[in-house]
Order: sequence, then structure tokens, then C-alpha cells
Amino acid sequence: MTEDIILRYSHRGMTDLRDCLPPDYCRRAAAAILGWPRGTVLLTTGFYVAGHAETDGPAGTLVLARALEGLGFTPVVVTDSYCRGYFEPEGLEVVYMDPAAGEAAYRRLLADRAPVGLISVERCGENIEHDYANMRGVSIRAHSARLDLLFDLARGRIPTVGVGDGGNEIGMGNLAGPIREKLSLVPCRTTVDHLVIATVSNWGAYGIASCLEKLSGRKLLLSFPAIRAFLERTVALGSVDGVSGKPAPSVDGFALGVEEEIVESLRESAA
Repeated sequence: MTEDIILRYSHRGMTDLRDCLPPDYCRRAAAAILGWPRGTVLLTTGFYVAGHAETDGPAGTLVLARALEGLGFTPVVVTDSYCRGYFEPEGLEVVYMDPAAGEAAYRRLLADRAPVGLISVERCGENIEHDYANMRGVSIRAHSARLDLLFDLARGRIPTVGVGDGGNEIGMGNLAGPIREKLSLVPCRTTVDHLVIATVSNWGAYGIASCLEKLSGRKLLLSFPAIRAFLERTVALGSVDGVSGKPAPSVDGFALGVEEEIVESLRESAA
């Protein structure tokens, strides 16, 4: 089962939240995406870590963007300056938002792009204490564009998907109560139509792509060598492992070998 794969090696409480979601939550998110009318999909990512973007999030966003392209969608990445140069070499359009931008800027973005869906992969959202904070509770508000406003403005009008692995990411507002009770964390307040939890958010995005492949019958999941090459290039641009803080192509402390295991397991499950 896809959900079993993306929750392997869980150590931050995501397995404690699993019973709060449907057992096939990843497949349901993929099925919903397949039902969207073809058009532009905005994908948000980029989590600030000590002057850089972390390696978790952008790779998963690339994988989903490629899958969406294969299904006839037009993916557009929305992020901030810490991910500058990550996606353009992949031929993807990128919109950079300033941390000072307010609600009006996000309203314009939605009006200009008229997206058929929004997807967030490891993107910090405002928490229930009205701050943007990392897993240590340190405020990163000054360094975070308010991309969660897109999801607030889209609610009830545009379908949304969120991928998270801790509690402070866009979409984790769906489980705000259990996150407070079971994990003793301050959760993000932003909700989505479909939440995908994983040990690592990249893995959750890979899981959605794997389910899209299985449901559509098309080859959509990017190969591990392509994912590794992307991770290595973003590290050369300044990306860091969010756990170690080091400029290495590891993700949340997991070596590339574990990343490969997850990708290959998902590939086999989609066959």
C-alpha cells in the first residue's frame, strides 16, 4: 500500500496521525487530481532553514510537476527567493513571492493564473498562534512568503492538496487537534481538501505521483537518477538538509540510499 511506503521510518509522529485520515488518503488525493479539469496547477514549496531552502519539498514538487505535465496540466511553481534557480533548468515556470506581499498580491495571482488546483509540498503555513515557525518553534515569519494565503483564498472555490511531515506545513490544519494532543506541537492552521502525510514530504509527493501512475495507466513517476540529479544541483545552489543543516543531498537526515528505496518501492507498487 502506498501509504505504508511513504510512512516508513517514521520518527516524528506521522504514524500516530494515520488513523485520523482515510486508510488510502494518498490514493484519494491522486484520484481527486485526476478529476480536475486540465489547466494550470500552482505548486507551493520551499521551507526556510538558516538562510537556505531545505532539500525536502522541491524534489517532491518537481516529481509532481512532471506527473501533472504527463496528464495534460500546466504546472507553475510558487515559492520565494531561497529556491531561486531550482526549477527553471527543468523548464518549469516559477513565480517568486516576497515575504512582504499581502493578501492583494495573492488575489491577483489567483485571478491572473486561474488555477484548476493548488498543491503544497513541505511549505510552512501560519500556525494557530499566528506565526510561521520551524519544528523547533523558532519564528521564520520574516523569511517566509505567505503562500498559505493562496489556500485560504481558494477554499471552497479551487481544490487543494497539501503534503506535510511534521505539523507546521500547509494542510496540517486538517489535523490541528490531533497534532496538539498527540504530538504536543503548535499546528499550522491552513486546511486543504486532501492531506497527505509522510515521514518525509518528498516521499508523500512521490506517493501521489505513484498513485497517479497506477490510476491513469501512464508512466508518471520520475526515476531516482533524475531525482538524485535534481537534489545534487539544488544543493550546489545552496539547499541544505533540514535536519542536519548541512549542504548535502540527503533529506531530513535520510541518506540517498533510503530515498532510492522509497522511490523504487513506489515504482513497484504502481506497476
